Amino acid sequence: MVALEDSTRQSPYSDPGRHAALLGALPGDLASLCAASRNVIAHYRAELGELPPQRRGEVDSRWLEVVLDVDQERHGTGLERPRVLGDRVAGCCRDHALLVVGALRQRGVPARSRVGFAHCFTPGWAHDHVVVERWERGRWRRADPELTASAGSFDVLDLPVGDGAPFETAAQAWLGWRAGERDASRYGVAPGAPWCGPGFVRDEVLHELAHRHGDELLLWDGWGAVEDPGSLALEEVDELARLLVLADGGDEAAEADLAARYRGDERLHPGEQVVTRSPFGGPARLVDLARRSTTPL
Repeated sequence: MVALEDSTRQSPYSDPGRHAALLGALPGDLASLCAASRNVIAHYRAELGELPPQRRGEVDSRWLEVVLDVDQERHGTGLERPRVLGDRVAGCCRDHALLVVGALRQRGVPARSRVGFAHCFTPGWAHDHVVVERWERGRWRRADPELTASAGSFDVLDLPVGDGAPFETAAQAWLGWRAGERDASRYGVAPGAPWCGPGFVRDEVLHELAHRHGDELLLWDGWGAVEDPGSLALEEVDELARLLVLADGGDEAAEADLAARYRGDERLHPGEQVVTRSPFGGPARLVDLARRSTTPL
């Protein structure tokens, strides 16, 4: 299975680079890796409150190697050594997932991040969210690195799937909205925030597609059809979402079709540059992914 083999390789985003030994020194069990991600990274909004301006750039670290650069400049110790909450790297669910994915891949375990929505944080609201999947005992199993074992009535290291699950993929949310079964106005960053609704869910489908193929971009990065919504018809989004759901069900033809579309269609995959818009506001910036440089637009 090509997708399974691909998921054992580090992407440019999950590669720890010069910090590989730090990941390798961690215990190899999933619970310990998730705990390490929470020890190194704190959610910029839910845990760190009002970040001072000089620290807001941490949320754009993007590459695991850079996230660990920030951590090591601040601490210089093993990733399991306790960090004070306020001194952890400011990030979000995507960064927690990336650290765990990188650690699993380094151990030869197929792993990937999944983009979608969490139903377990705020009653009646679906928060944009990223979780981890690893291949174990013949199937993909989902885990939420942000949550501790006591966080809910479900196993955070083997999330349930299907109706009523705490995590729903972006593709499932999109198809549910198109079928009239989801209220997309209740899908987004947070209640009262402007980032919600059908257009937001659509963009999350494109992020889900990118993450599935090793482009684990920030949730506020834009490229191709994300930057130009009119370039992709609703029916095309429907088809991408349908293929994502079929591939999740083990349909290898759908998996191959997705990969071919993603690599062959410039609207779907990032090129050499992406546009990023910080959740803290301010002007959009152009990011050169190869040079890891940023310039204002």
